[in-house]
Amino acid sequence: MTYRDFVLGTVLTLALGVPAAAQRAAADPHAGHAVAQGGGQGQAGAVNEKLPPAADTAAEALKTSSRHQEWVDVKVPGSSDVVKTFVVFPERKEKAPVVIVIHEIFGLTEWIRGVADQLAEDGFIAVAPDLLSGKGPSGGGTDELGDKATQVIRTLTPEQVVARLNAVREHGITLPASNGRSASIGFCWGGSSSFNYAVAQPALNAAVVYYGSSPSDPAAYAKIKAPVLGLYGGNDARVNATIPTAQENMKGKVYEAHTFEGAGHGFLRQQSGANGANMKATEQAWPLTLEFLRQHTN
Repeated sequence: MTYRDFVLGTVLTLALGVPAAAQRAAADPHAGHAVAQGGGQGQAGAVNEKLPPAADTAAEALKTSSRHQEWVDVKVPGSSDVVKTFVVFPERKEKAPVVIVIHEIFGLTEWIRGVADQLAEDGFIAVAPDLLSGKGPSGGGTDELGDKATQVIRTLTPEQVVARLNAVREHGITLPASNGRSASIGFCWGGSSSFNYAVAQPALNAAVVYYGSSPSDPAAYAKIKAPVLGLYGGNDARVNATIPTAQENMKGKVYEAHTFEGAGHGFLRQQSGANGANMKATEQAWPLTLEFLRQHTN
């Protein structure tokens, strides 16, 4: 099941009067946010090609992209794990930085791949791992798990996530087209993972956090060397309550936090939601993302 199928199914359930989204949200605070923001992706206007696609336009963006896209199997040292990874290369003369694109709680969806393709258009080697690789009943990942991805992803330990990200990072920075510098960018569950990866990987050059919670342990921040950019929806109290902890403990380090008024959790994916506030947030957040990544990785 694709993420779009998941959202459509939830909307249908709501139309029938069964509060499935509320039940799912109670089990997982991330799972219902697409519906909660209001407004469907079908309401979106003309596509802005300077921005990542929204959820409903990602498939077409991938299909029409001129950039080289490939799938690779990345082995995790010290284990039998293999991480299926989507890689997109920019069309540029110079060697490029590597950006690890960390998916949401729903796994490696078309939308995340669309974001990776946009990063490549903007000059980066985008490396998007399926961190659920091998977790399906037949050894598959996100595609095999379908709507069970949100349950299975919670079985990943922090150590497993870091080991997989380290393997993918090493693959990326050793590519002949790489300049050897790396960053992470993540969304929702992946946003929290991006912040946590800055704690775990001192060689990371930058980390971008889209509406992901900050580390709760104040001692963790002492390990962070990478500059961190945080991008948050104004109507996301659960996540935003963790921003002050990061601000306090990142003193003396680089931590930029931007909160976009009226935007909801998941605004980059659901750009037509929140009565225009999500699109406005996207139009502001993406240029900030590119500026930050270029400043710290070129």
